[in-house]
Amino acid sequence: MPAHDPVALDGNVLAGRFGLLGSLDITTAVLRCAGCGRTDVVAAARVYVSGMGAVARCAGCDAVLVVCVERPGGTLVAMPGTVWLSHATGPGDVAT
Repeated sequence: MPAHDPVALDGNVLAGRFGLLGSLDITTAVLRCAGCGRTDVVAAARVYVSGMGAVARCAGCDAVLVVCVERPGGTLVAMPGTVWLSHATGPGDVAT
């Protein structure tokens, strides 16, 4: 392997990064819609709740942003229509 190639590590190295999400108020997190490019706080999404879980749709184009499914073993979260999710650490820190 050439010296400039990065070394692949296992997913455990992400624990610290994703651990920050545990303290995140998800309603104030910002995401970008893959469908129309709209950037807004999660609280602005339209959410439909049923016995199986919740589906968050973009307020701009109705694309499915986030799906949360409640299961006996925990919650499954998929973000099929989300380009990125941002957690601002201070005023003006949100990507656009």
